[in-house]
Amino acid sequence: MEPLFRRSVGQALIGPSILSANFGNLDKDVRSVLKAGADYIHVDVMDGHFVPNLSMGPAVCAAVRRAAPRAWIDVHLMITNPADFVAPFIAAGANNLTFHIETVAKPAALIRQIQSKGATAGIAMKPQTPWTAIESLLSLANLFLVMSVHPGFSGQKFLRSALPKVRAIRERISDKQRVELDGGVTPQNAQACRRAGCDALVSGSEIFGSKNYARVISALRSG
Repeated sequence: MEPLFRRSVGQALIGPSILSANFGNLDKDVRSVLKAGADYIHVDVMDGHFVPNLSMGPAVCAAVRRAAPRAWIDVHLMITNPADFVAPFIAAGANNLTFHIETVAKPAALIRQIQSKGATAGIAMKPQTPWTAIESLLSLANLFLVMSVHPGFSGQKFLRSALPKVRAIRERISDKQRVELDGGVTPQNAQACRRAGCDALVSGSEIFGSKNYARVISALRSG
């Protein structure tokens, strides 16, 4: 299994969420943010059931892979039955699959299923879910995604209540595991996220809504 992310002390890796990209020019937007310094591409998958919205499926992941053959693709499964989509998304080019702890009765088995197919596995939690819900899995997953907005829509306001969860998880995992934060991340709150222990920050509208991707990415990473 290839490594998930390289970690730089004092910095965080930046993953633009294509939920906020221009789908009429998705290939261009993907290549543009990578050229501007993004470290990976984040793909938000919604089923209209677990969250009140619909978004993209494996075909969009495959389109990202065609646009950026060497990019790391991080897929966030905000869906009720994530196990059903492990194989399709890995076949479409996903490097990491993150599922929600709230949706799975046997999360350890799903982690092993994902990893056995050559991808890395992440566990996500909603803002109202305590970090202790994933405590027994801290030695198993590669990535822990803390939501700092309620999943389902882009452009929401950052919830600072996510930061103590980030800190608690970071204190209990190894340097080879990652803590990712998603939702409402801006240059104004990115430093607090990094200090709490985030290795990776997902940002959608803040990056794709800007006229200067490189400046926003740089500000998020270490500004």
